[in-house]
Amino acid sequence: MITTISVPYVDTSAAELSFRLGGELIEPLDALVVSGHGYRLELRLLGASHQAILEWDRPGGPLVETVACLPGDPAPLPGRFAEGRYTFASEVRALDPARLGRLKTRPGALVGIFPGSPDALTALAAEASGGLLRWRTWHAYPQSGELAVTSTTVELQ
Repeated sequence: MITTISVPYVDTSAAELSFRLGGELIEPLDALVVSGHGYRLELRLLGASHQAILEWDRPGGPLVETVACLPGDPAPLPGRFAEGRYTFASEVRALDPARLGRLKTRPGALVGIFPGSPDALTALAAEASGGLLRWRTWHAYPQSGELAVTSTTVELQ
């Protein structure tokens, strides 16, 4: 599903993204909901960033993952972070316009495109298999030639 984002593109590079596990919910521009036996995942499009909210059978309430330009939080994206059944990984790659074209047509993905540049986008996708829930995100920065890619895996059982 492609959605045009109605806010101006303000992020300048992948280096401005930070990661937070927990914290407050942010109002999304759009969302993709994936649910299955015992879980509900909401992938929220926050402009050039995302927030994932996973509700499942575990103590402590929902899991909230935010990758965004967070005020007062200059910590860069970790290459890898793991806590219990949760694993997060990220990397910054060179932007490949051909890859962006494939993202725009990826089945089941939510793709937010910014006005003024077809390569300025954020894409979110999820899949579940064998007791694992995985979501991936792509944050494109055409002005700096970067693609920030994240991958999260949660063991549901």
